[in-house]
Amino acid sequence: LSALFAAHDLERTYVALTRGAPSPAQGEIRTRIGRSANDRKKMAVLKAGGREAVTHYVTAAVFGVGGKPGARPTAAKVRCTLETGRTHQIRVHLASIGAPVLGDPLYGAGSPTAPVKAAIAEAGLNRQALHAAVLGFRHPITGQALRFETALPADMAALEALLARL
Repeated sequence: LSALFAAHDLERTYVALTRGAPSPAQGEIRTRIGRSANDRKKMAVLKAGGREAVTHYVTAAVFGVGGKPGARPTAAKVRCTLETGRTHQIRVHLASIGAPVLGDPLYGAGSPTAPVKAAIAEAGLNRQALHAAVLGFRHPITGQALRFETALPADMAALEALLARL
């Protein structure tokens, strides 16, 4: 199994609830990620150095537009599939395109809107709104394709339901 992880020969899909929504609504983020020059505890998108990181994303839902044409979403549900697996990759990538993960104290610069903040408090979310939803791989001995899916944890499901009312 460690060889599969090292070779990135896995299916890994995560669900994130984000501040704002990615634009475009789906795509690929391909950058280099390494330690931040300003804060050694953080990772960052780098122009040179670091390691290649690739995240494919699809916006599954947008929240907070209230049926207003052209309104900017205040939050979104985003599915991210990893091609590589770098430290903090999804958090760094989503923040780099202006849609940081809600509840992320390290990469979630800026504050969500008051209604989103209230929804976070009501849902009891006191962590990053990021969930490993799918893990798939071929069993290294039997060759059997295995795929495991898990539903959103209660706090994220509650937050999603509250965001859907915005």
